[in-house]
Amino acid sequence: MLALILMPALFLSGCGGSPVKEKVDLVWPPPPEQPRVRYLGSYSSQLDLKGRSSLKARLLGEDPRGFGLQKPYGVTATDDGRRIYVADTKRAAIVVFDFDTKKVYPFQTDAAGALQSPIEVRVDSRGRLYVTDPVRSRLFIFSPEGKTLYALGASEKLERPTGLALDEQRERIYVADRGTHRILVYNLDGEFQYAFGERGTGPEQFNLPINLAVDRDGNLYVVDFGNFRVQMFSSGGDFLGMFGEAGDKMGNMARPKGIAVDSDGHIYVVDAAFGNFQIFNREGRILLFVGQMGHNPGQFWLPTGMYINAQNRIYVSDSLNARIQVFQYLPEQDMNGR
Repeated sequence: MLALILMPALFLSGCGGSPVKEKVDLVWPPPPEQPRVRYLGSYSSQLDLKGRSSLKARLLGEDPRGFGLQKPYGVTATDDGRRIYVADTKRAAIVVFDFDTKKVYPFQTDAAGALQSPIEVRVDSRGRLYVTDPVRSRLFIFSPEGKTLYALGASEKLERPTGLALDEQRERIYVADRGTHRILVYNLDGEFQYAFGERGTGPEQFNLPINLAVDRDGNLYVVDFGNFRVQMFSSGGDFLGMFGEAGDKMGNMARPKGIAVDSDGHIYVVDAAFGNFQIFNREGRILLFVGQMGHNPGQFWLPTGMYINAQNRIYVSDSLNARIQVFQYLPEQDMNGR
């Protein structure tokens, strides 16, 4: 488990770029402490997967970086890490980083699933994409080819769906609706199951719930943005507890955004105001924080979404730096991240 270590993140000079080009060894906490999180690299455009000819691009009047991110928010990845999907609000599209083809491209949908402002994205084991669009007030479910399978939310009167979490084992989709201050639950066939929550400051009440995560046991974690906290619920819907309060001290929250849980049950919360993500134990005790405001590797400028895949790779959407930064959680038995 993570040790209780509270210290500034290691500062590294230099500009952000592709993981291959950076060749940095950046860990948290820094030596001589035992590392728990390692920086792997960042992705922003086609250049990070396969270089482009800058001369050819100039002759064609193209960006030498190739197709890439403009203002990413939500992020997810396949369990093997071979594809990263990013909800880009400025492009109004899901941007795909495909490591098998070494291409970066927009995910093409049919007309029924045309996106206006995608916020969150998830992918299941069948390759189906789940996307929330608060402007269209819908949760879209797409086939791997981009066909709209379901457009959910009309009957349930979704207003501003944002956060999204999948629990394939229990066949559930969780959606946070910041417009109605509720969490809605669907099955994987798109059938509405139930909703809970209302506006307020008490347990099981929300003030702008925005992002969600599910752990291996099916427990649900809700970023309660306007109440500066995280609320936790069992797979059966029982309230388990909450942690967090407004402030500028370590463990406090100012603008909590993305949330994720690693294989050991540590809870990661992105904070856009602090320019970092904080790591808590199950009791809500702060263990470590990673990052600070800036443009270098391991630094953030308005971080938003987060996801941790089956390999304990940590994906963070670094919005105003127009990139996805990737880290590795290092369990005690695996210090090299392999």
